[in-house]
Amino acid sequence: MNFIRDIADDFLSLFFPRLCLACRQHLVRGEKVLCLECVCSVARTDFHLTRENPLEQAFWGRCYIIKAAAYSVYNRGSRIRKLIHIMKYKGRKDIGEALGSLYGSYLKESDFMDDIDMLVPVPLHPVRLRERGYNQSEYIARGMSEATGIPIASDILVRLLQSSTQTVHGRYERWENVEGLFGVTTPEKVSGKHLLLVDDGITTGSTMEACVNALHAAADVKVSVIALAAAQKLSI
Repeated sequence: MNFIRDIADDFLSLFFPRLCLACRQHLVRGEKVLCLECVCSVARTDFHLTRENPLEQAFWGRCYIIKAAAYSVYNRGSRIRKLIHIMKYKGRKDIGEALGSLYGSYLKESDFMDDIDMLVPVPLHPVRLRERGYNQSEYIARGMSEATGIPIASDILVRLLQSSTQTVHGRYERWENVEGLFGVTTPEKVSGKHLLLVDDGITTGSTMEACVNALHAAADVKVSVIALAAAQKLSI
């Protein structure tokens, strides 16, 4: 059956070629969303291999987390930035699943995920969710869950308010902008658990900070954070 499926896939590719979303080259059998060359060219941080890495340090004095990691660096012209933009604004949910699965496989090879009990996607406000039709962070979490076997808890954290972009605000204004932004629906479900917050990108860190603080205020939990990309120099 696999042979027949491969033949059918090759035949369809003649008329409906599958292209890499980063470089637009033809994908070959076994490649999904990204070609192997682009996967290898995405700059990896390998933060998950190092404690007290720069991303962890960015949260020191702001909120209490166990550990933090990001797959790549988010800056102007980076491949990961282009992919995140397509994922969020072009309806390509499959990018989230593919990159989440890829990153999840790297994390599984280390001890980063060993004590994680649940993956918690950073939620969108209901208005934004209706506009977009999906939460990109949930699809990233789906890919990670597939690779690691760790369950997703997507109904624990909810976004109560909409916020403006954080990058134009100073440190105190960013804190005001996210205060009371998130709530926890069923704290008893996560009590005593180690939760891994999952998002597409971390730019100022204020959204993650608000999520972490909301979870700690509601339940006795450990919290770590992870994203596909983090700004090269987070605004502290």
